[in-house]
Amino acid sequence: MPGENLSRDEARERAALLSVDGYDVSLDVRSAVGEGQDEPRTFRSVTTIRFRCNEPGASSFADLIAPGVTAVTLNGKDLDPGEVFDGTRIALEDLAAENELVVDARCAYSRTGEGLHRFVDPEDGEVYLYTQYEPADSRRVFANFEQPDLKAPFRFEVRAPEGWTAWSNGAGELADGVWRFAETKPISTYITCVVAGPYHYVTDSYSRALPDGSTLEIPLGAMCRKGLAPYFDADDVFLVTKQGLDFFHEHFDYPYPFGKYDQAFVPEYNLGAMENPGLVTFREEYIFRGKVTQASYEARANVILHEMAHMWFGDLVTMVWWDDLWLKESFADFMGTFANVGATRFQNAWTTFANRRKAWAYRADQLPSTHPITADIRDLQDAKLNFDGITYAKGASVLKQLVAYVGQDAFLEGARRYFKRNAYGNTRLGDLLSVLAETSGRDMGAWAGKWLQTAGVNSLTPQVLLDADGRVAELAVLQEAAESHPELRPHRVAIGLYRTAGGELVRYARAEADVDGPRTVITELAGADAPELVLVNDDDLTYCKIRFDETSLATLHERLGSLTDPLARALCWSALWNLTRDALLPARDFVGLVLRFASRESDIGVLQMLQAWAESALVHYVAPEGREAAGRLLAEGALRELRQAAPGSEHQLAWARFFASTAADGADLRLLQDLLSGAAVIDGLDVDQELRWAFLEPLAAHGVADESVLAAELARDDTASGKRHQVRCLAARPSAAVKAQAWAQVVESQALSNALVEATIAGFAQPSQRELLAPYAERYFEVIAGIWESRSIQIGMDVVRGLYPSFQDRPETLAATDAWLTAHADAPPALRRLVLEARDDLARTLRGQECDARAAEASAG
Repeated sequence: MPGENLSRDEARERAALLSVDGYDVSLDVRSAVGEGQDEPRTFRSVTTIRFRCNEPGASSFADLIAPGVTAVTLNGKDLDPGEVFDGTRIALEDLAAENELVVDARCAYSRTGEGLHRFVDPEDGEVYLYTQYEPADSRRVFANFEQPDLKAPFRFEVRAPEGWTAWSNGAGELADGVWRFAETKPISTYITCVVAGPYHYVTDSYSRALPDGSTLEIPLGAMCRKGLAPYFDADDVFLVTKQGLDFFHEHFDYPYPFGKYDQAFVPEYNLGAMENPGLVTFREEYIFRGKVTQASYEARANVILHEMAHMWFGDLVTMVWWDDLWLKESFADFMGTFANVGATRFQNAWTTFANRRKAWAYRADQLPSTHPITADIRDLQDAKLNFDGITYAKGASVLKQLVAYVGQDAFLEGARRYFKRNAYGNTRLGDLLSVLAETSGRDMGAWAGKWLQTAGVNSLTPQVLLDADGRVAELAVLQEAAESHPELRPHRVAIGLYRTAGGELVRYARAEADVDGPRTVITELAGADAPELVLVNDDDLTYCKIRFDETSLATLHERLGSLTDPLARALCWSALWNLTRDALLPARDFVGLVLRFASRESDIGVLQMLQAWAESALVHYVAPEGREAAGRLLAEGALRELRQAAPGSEHQLAWARFFASTAADGADLRLLQDLLSGAAVIDGLDVDQELRWAFLEPLAAHGVADESVLAAELARDDTASGKRHQVRCLAARPSAAVKAQAWAQVVESQALSNALVEATIAGFAQPSQRELLAPYAERYFEVIAGIWESRSIQIGMDVVRGLYPSFQDRPETLAATDAWLTAHADAPPALRRLVLEARDDLARTLRGQECDARAAEASAG
């Protein structure tokens, strides 16, 4: 892995020296099919790069990761591949002012989702290919200058097996057995794309009248594996796509610039999706094989719109280097929800954002690896790890705050000027701030210094003083920051006052104010009736952790379910979860709140998040001596809500899945078995294939479903999805031999694909099997350095994160982690970061368990 790295300094030097005029890339992937080929299975890649050098006679390099190079020609001169190619780079000496480089290489198909991934469908034996490059894996497919600021037009051609279709960024046509694609606009290497295979492909079209009187016509396409075609609701995908295109054209005033718009749902995908212009790729799990809740459709719509926003933020205008990754990801994350609310049926998407996306950001921003939104990205390994909750969700939250700060009109006008000034170019932070300063009249430098260039999350707590008549004499907001990141920021917030009326907890007063410094008095609320609940950051305008005064916290314990506004409820739930994670609220108290009030939650996405948090509280933060009893209460509550939910409702489905995840005793497990066999029926609950697998995993983990049962289920669902489920369930079985086999498959072998590595790790790490997993804690620290050295970065990340012994929640595990960090002070920074993050999570677990134990002792005493 280290030999594949590229530093920021190297990229800057190369960008100062070179400019690229264009690429011609020819791929022959006929080797993707057929038996008897040696591993690694390879394909031919021939690349011609036309580029200029502003210092003739200088030296540089091109990037390529490949098993072998057949020929290298620079300016008509044949070079010895053995001398100029070292496995990751091609040395280029004595460059001319204008140059042409031709590289004929044998590149390897991927089984890790990086580069050109090759997937064989177990259902019908068909082979499917797709590429995934971010941040720097196009060099696994063709020779190039792999950095975002060396943009160029690309012309691709693909020779594919007979009967296949191939797609790329530009429109394509088949002639003489070769798919040739239209030249792209100048784009970065990491957003080029090729998809090829016997995909099921559906078409549609979009048109829009432009202000100049012309009509914009965009051909639309959507594809998936043939095995998923019966489940593919392409009409809904196209509906959201057209709604998004309308929305962004109305707000951006810059026509979609990349011709066609294909969307490919592909197997074994590492990401949610990728914004390749003209050919967006998604993980195929967004095609739903069974019944799902509206939260899943909302999430898919959000991803479609997120990737579409990238066509402008990221593809049209691209950051110079990965330091400014936020210039694309933060904006796309914000715009995904902004467009979901503004253009689609998902009008409550900001509630989901407040509850789900921001939880991701809050966790990331309290890790030792937290960083400013504009990060210090030294190299590609740093870049890979910075696709995180800060770059995405915190950045989007800060942009939501920015919109409140400068106003929506000024924000969007700034975006429009930004696109027009920088089209097909590369930008830095200052380029965006300058246009926003123009349109808003605000000091964007000061704002950016506070919000984009410092790390950490602030806490805002209300302080209420009442007068003799029981009215608000003074209401202040206290702002705090962690010692490690002491920056106090300016917050534009709304403060809501709530009290009970007609049996419901409703807002009766609200004020917007600028909170700055350690204490801000909100004069607009003086004289109001005494509140039962003060909600700082009502309407979720800023990015902060909400705290409560004693009266408000007591109100939530008694009447959280009567809070009428869905967004206000979501914000309160999020705040309570943060208190639990910060060891300020006992975990069993949080579980109790979920048991009392989750059934009243109307928003299905919030309900499913509460269920996930409750399970996490049980697994991580409940004191060990209270875990069994708390788990029993959760399972009983889940079953009660399952039986009481409206037949056939999405709430019924959510409670069914949650019941399965909490089932542990004999009666619960027998009920799952009976639901699978049909011996038991719950009115309205359709136990479809996906729900069957959800029921089978706990049965496997508790030793009830053995290998023969899982084999029979795979025979029933002999598909790629079924295979992943079966692999996870097999690894979940409570047997020392099973755990040893799973460990060997992931750690000691490279035979599994990325998707099956992920499934095996998920099955291996069962919270109910702490004793069974104990021997692997020491082994983990023995192997991770070698894993990082020998595997691709994606697999390295999966293994280091997934196999950390988090369920060995004892001080001894912290000590072992610290010992490894001390002994490996010179380990790659990205690897150390992953271990430090896992350590921090474990330390937080232990603090939470101590808080829960103290509360239980106090209650008993």
